[in-house]
Amino acid sequence: MLTKQQRVINALSAEFHLWEDEQLDDFAREILEVKPRPKGAPPFGWLLPDEPRVQQQVISQTGIDLIKKWEGFRSRSYLCPANKWTIGYGHTHTAKPNQEITLSGAEKLLGQDLIVYEEAVRNLVKVPLNQNQYDALVSFCFNVGRGAFSQSTLLRVLNESNYREAAVQFSRWVHGGGKKLPGLVKRRGEERRLFLL
Repeated sequence: MLTKQQRVINALSAEFHLWEDEQLDDFAREILEVKPRPKGAPPFGWLLPDEPRVQQQVISQTGIDLIKKWEGFRSRSYLCPANKWTIGYGHTHTAKPNQEITLSGAEKLLGQDLIVYEEAVRNLVKVPLNQNQYDALVSFCFNVGRGAFSQSTLLRVLNESNYREAAVQFSRWVHGGGKKLPGLVKRRGEERRLFLL
């Protein structure tokens, strides 16, 4: 079971994946009210020896760019094809009618949302994934939701180590609001191609 310190570090690593370990360590110390890192000391030395930093797979810039491309940035809230209020880069959790958001605000919400969907993929997938497979699945899960992903045939066959059949399953998820959507057809095709790289 992860400690509070490890959970904070993992969340920060996911949101600020371009940061150096020293930057993450200093920020985590500030949040957790741990004394500042001594000059020249290695990062994360304040964790207990029997609780090393857990290295988790995180989405790459390729995956983030894929999600941004297909979600698109919207500065004003709107109803998506699934009839959910949406804003920024496909954010639905706190979206309401007549909301507005800046680009930087949308980036922040995307970072928060990604933590949820990355954790879903890490927890639900029981077989090894390369970076491209992981990125494709986070994009897929981001779009269809954790619940749908957890019940999907795609996840079931993937966890049976049938990667090729899992790739085929992407193309089944192309409907929104009861209609086949050309945008989803293209998105699934791109996710499938990335998954197979």
